[in-house]
Amino acid sequence: METINAGLSGLEIVNTPEWDVIKSACLTLRGHQVHDGSIPEQSVHKLCAIAVAGISGSLRELAEKIPHDSQYLVACATDFDSWSNTGFGVPDFYDSLAAFHPELNRVNAVAHLVVFPMYTQNGSTDRFVEAVVLEIIWPDFVSKLEAGDYSNAGFVPIRFLDFTPGYVTNSAVLFPESVAVTPRVPSGSAEGTKAELPVFSWGGIFADREAARFRRVVSAAAEITHLELPQGVKDLLEDQTLAEETYVMWDLIHDRTHMRGDLPFDPFMIKQRMPFYLYGLEELRCDLTAFRESVKLFRAKDTDDQTRKYAQLVQYAVLFDRIFRFPLSGTRKRNYDSVSGQLLFAYLHQHRVIDWTDTSLSIDWQELPDAVVKLSDEINELYWRSIDRPKIVHWLSAYDLVANVLAPHPASKWAKRDIPLTGTTSELTDQVMDDEFPLSMFYEALHKRMAPVIQSTVGITGKN
Repeated sequence: METINAGLSGLEIVNTPEWDVIKSACLTLRGHQVHDGSIPEQSVHKLCAIAVAGISGSLRELAEKIPHDSQYLVACATDFDSWSNTGFGVPDFYDSLAAFHPELNRVNAVAHLVVFPMYTQNGSTDRFVEAVVLEIIWPDFVSKLEAGDYSNAGFVPIRFLDFTPGYVTNSAVLFPESVAVTPRVPSGSAEGTKAELPVFSWGGIFADREAARFRRVVSAAAEITHLELPQGVKDLLEDQTLAEETYVMWDLIHDRTHMRGDLPFDPFMIKQRMPFYLYGLEELRCDLTAFRESVKLFRAKDTDDQTRKYAQLVQYAVLFDRIFRFPLSGTRKRNYDSVSGQLLFAYLHQHRVIDWTDTSLSIDWQELPDAVVKLSDEINELYWRSIDRPKIVHWLSAYDLVANVLAPHPASKWAKRDIPLTGTTSELTDQVMDDEFPLSMFYEALHKRMAPVIQSTVGITGKN
């Protein structure tokens, strides 16, 4: 694996006095911030100013020891000072966000210290100050894949080393979209230029958390369902590093798929309100693309042995994360990940690939790859046809695809088409039930056994 002279390692950063100061000061600030990140209570401004001085001073000290992030760390210190000096209004970290570019330095074990006022997806929606020390996970075989047919210049796979409370959650991502920034007109722009956000050129995914969750949840689910696991899955459950690298390959292909294919529109990134099952289909489309590409790599005669091994492991990871963790995680309120997991399980069960008999689960491993690819084909066909359809027709067609596999709630107005088809898209979305596709009896029973296991993964890392 390639290495560079990157100054302090991640573990060295965590052990510095500067990190202790930053982490402690973040806790102070978080205790006084409100939802938008501001600190309106003036009586605590002096205390918060001291905390900010600790953060900005520490960042400037560390900038000399982490050369690849020096520009960002100094800009971040300046943004913190500006926030304090202007009275702790809604924070604006435009300059520091624009200076942070982890995608330009994807080298295994390169460390970053990241501090921003931000929300953590699948965690808190408050834009509180968060700090995290992380390191890049970039195996040689993934580097070769990304340099070839699976290019994804913004993909940044990472590992937790230490973090503030916003990441003691289910969040496994670090996205620039979550940072508190105010749109502005770039310097030197022509008069009348519209204010814009900085260009978002990267996205971080904590593969260590994904891998650790997989190992704990699948181990428990396999035991509960009496499922006989192939050796490759056993290897994943025993080896955190192997699981992390498998997730990096999965995430590489998944992430790039959101912007590739026969898309009727930008299906996930445009901020628009639509029925939650559509988000589930989009996530499943990307995961099944990772699965089918792994099948292709596994079967190709010119695939090297290492890539072929990971191609097989990705198939296992997609299958078991989707059918064991996704359906049972979170609440039943518009849980699109749950619907996508339920859909995959039910589809495979109805095609006789998964069998649940005598309270034991079994899988036809020979038929599995082609069955999953067939479901992928059906979703891709839906997208391709919808290029020529109005939005509402696409919504209805997507609903039918899901409802042909999963039983809608008996009270569903969508299932009966008792919905305002001549109304607005918002009115249609309002008629989708929070739990439009309830758990099957199989998953209801499994949930009773698995709920404590899944809850135990909150805040998990590869060190747990």
